[in-house]
Amino acid sequence: MNGEIVENLYKSFAAGDIPGVLGALAAEIEWTEAEGFPYGGTYIGPEAVLMNVFMKLGTEWEGFSAIPEQIIADGEAVVALGSYSGKFLATGKSMTVPFAHVWTIRDGKAVRFVQYTDTLKVSEALA
Repeated sequence: MNGEIVENLYKSFAAGDIPGVLGALAAEIEWTEAEGFPYGGTYIGPEAVLMNVFMKLGTEWEGFSAIPEQIIADGEAVVALGSYSGKFLATGKSMTVPFAHVWTIRDGKAVRFVQYTDTLKVSEALA
C-alpha cells in the first residue's frame, strides 16, 4: 500500500501532475533535499516544497526527471532507488545521477522525504 503511494507520486511527477504530487503530501511534510544539492535544505509543507524545489526544477532544468528503478516498502518507510536526469539551462550541461529517496508514509500521506544523491555529479552540471 505505502509502496504504491510512493510509486504513484513518481508517476504523477513524470506526467507533470504537480498538483497530484502535492496532494499526496501531508500538510506538515518535512522535505529534505541533500546538502550540496542546488536546493539543499529542509522545507515544511507542500507550498514550501512547491516554491523551493518543484518551481526551480521546472524553470532551471530542461527535461528534469526522477525515475525510480526499485521501490522497497516496510511499514511506514519506503525507499526509492533510481536516477535523476536533465539538462541545466544556465550551463547547457546534462546529467544522469543516482538517487535514494527515503519516504515516511502515514495515514496515506507522505509526512517525510529525505534525498540522498551524488551532489558532486549534480554540481558538475551546474558549473
